[in-house]
Amino acid sequence: MSAISLKDMMAEAHSAVQSITVDDAAELVGQPGVIFIDVREGRERAADGHIPGSVHAARGFLELIADPAGPMHNPIFAGDDRFVLFCASGGRSLLSCHTLTKMGITNVVNLAGGFNAWRDDDQAVEDSPDV
Repeated sequence: MSAISLKDMMAEAHSAVQSITVDDAAELVGQPGVIFIDVREGRERAADGHIPGSVHAARGFLELIADPAGPMHNPIFAGDDRFVLFCASGGRSLLSCHTLTKMGITNVVNLAGGFNAWRDDDQAVEDSPDV
């Protein structure tokens, strides 16, 4: 197996994953069948807040959380909901979306620009309890 660079991984993810704008994502908040997944680290979520109603699934644990046989499985990943993933700037969530599609969870989109773009657009933010 040959090595793959981060640049190559990002290019592959960009070609395989749909990204949506902050405006499009804002229309989805609170909609039935749509779950926002925050893949940032807990300390980031605690310090900066989060998109209202979002579920925390740190990228470092994502596979363990998403896989029904995983030791940290969250049943939200077993349904037919649409998932909007976000991180701070959109890179980790893009890679996370790509990982989930490889795991068979295909109804995923990436929030372009991530939480920073969300906050910069003056969208609603909730405080997060310390993690």
